[in-house]
Amino acid sequence: MPDSKHYQTAPEDRVTLVQKVAYGIGGLVNNLLGAAIGTMSIILNLGLGMNPAIVGLLMSLPRLTDAMIDPIMGYISDHTKSRFGRRRPYIFLGAIASGLVFALMWQIPGGRSQHYYFWFFMFAWTIFYIAYTVYAAPWVGLGYELTPDYHERTRLMGYSNWIGQFAWVIAPWFYKIMENKAWFPDSVAGARQLAIYVGIFVAVFGVLPAIICREKRVQTTDLPGVKVKGAIEVLLKNSKEFFKGFAVTFKNSAFVKLCAATFLVFNGFMLVSAFSSYIIIYYVFGGNQDQGATYMGWFGLVSSISTFCVIPLVTWISSKVGKRKAFIISTSISIVGYALKSFCYKPGAPLLLLVPAPLIAFGLGGLFTLMGSMIADVCDLDELDNGNRREGTFGAIYWWNVKLGMALAFALSGNLLNFTGFNVVLNGNQTTHTLLMMRVFDIGVPILTSLIAIGCVVTYNLTEERAHQIRLELEKRRGKAA
Repeated sequence: MPDSKHYQTAPEDRVTLVQKVAYGIGGLVNNLLGAAIGTMSIILNLGLGMNPAIVGLLMSLPRLTDAMIDPIMGYISDHTKSRFGRRRPYIFLGAIASGLVFALMWQIPGGRSQHYYFWFFMFAWTIFYIAYTVYAAPWVGLGYELTPDYHERTRLMGYSNWIGQFAWVIAPWFYKIMENKAWFPDSVAGARQLAIYVGIFVAVFGVLPAIICREKRVQTTDLPGVKVKGAIEVLLKNSKEFFKGFAVTFKNSAFVKLCAATFLVFNGFMLVSAFSSYIIIYYVFGGNQDQGATYMGWFGLVSSISTFCVIPLVTWISSKVGKRKAFIISTSISIVGYALKSFCYKPGAPLLLLVPAPLIAFGLGGLFTLMGSMIADVCDLDELDNGNRREGTFGAIYWWNVKLGMALAFALSGNLLNFTGFNVVLNGNQTTHTLLMMRVFDIGVPILTSLIAIGCVVTYNLTEERAHQIRLELEKRRGKAA
């Protein structure tokens, strides 16, 4: 079906600017938690001397717990009844819990063995990801239901992604902050202090979507609603329906294509995300961690500024050619950016590092602007086919897919780094083979996964015209005027 027919957004379908900003701040908190734990984990290798493969395993296993409870949390929020709504109580409590646990889990005792640190972080990160999911799964579901309009959904996700990018402006500088000898005796002490500030920010600002945003849609599911305190009990009583709904979700071919594309683009990036830091430090700067940390920060800053520009551009492109074509265009541009890295990793010319950043920004910038909007359309299709409104479940399963991929990526990344022959003891004396293999993986993996992702989305057929027809049918079924 062609993507060329367009419909105007009705005034009643628009989300107010205040609610868009509040929801976007939720995106900032969500991104900051993910970015901070990823960026700060480098001290486990460079600060505590842990083996990269062990660090990768450590980052992977708690993510599996996170991924497994995502669908459960989505189900619970779909079936919660309270005077504050289905999502907002969890968003409020989850923000406070996430901030508190994040601050505490980086208060690392010194002078312990690798075995001790492994189990210390295994326990702490598992607790953190549970609190994080209580916040994130309902927040995602809330965004899907704030408006029923095809284009307003993309604008809302554009706001959320745009504001959320500030996390990626700040996070690349975290290592520079932690290892600054003028502020802290070592990077571990820097992590302890930095985590407190991050935790306070998360607890204070993470509650804003719960306070300001309003849930517009009514619950249409036939399963019994529950109060917040009884959410776990109703999940246990209706476990059969939970697993049935889980299976039905994966029968939706449009949703599966979106999950596959996201899995490939995002986790292709995540699998080798740490490689850029190692390449900058050990190839471009010959092992100088201070200079490397500075340019890691500049690369992250340019990437984030570029993403700020990309998000409204992709939103505009989507309004002209449709979400599917906008995804193909933005992902293709990012592939060009990854390919440019092969010419821009050059010792003695560090400024070249910044050249590919604006093009690479189209990858994740376009991905999370479009995918949230497209999944909201899929929720309409699911209601049409199955009669239930399940934004929380779809959002949770979507992110379950992402997090499962992240767990796999983290588990493999340390082994992949070891495969290159990297040895932290050698500092700037890494072998030529090691430095070459780092660059091959850093460039080749995201190009390959992005190409496959484009292939997945080519046959996605939930166009604007089809989405409009689904909405009319749903409104007719609900007894509303079209």
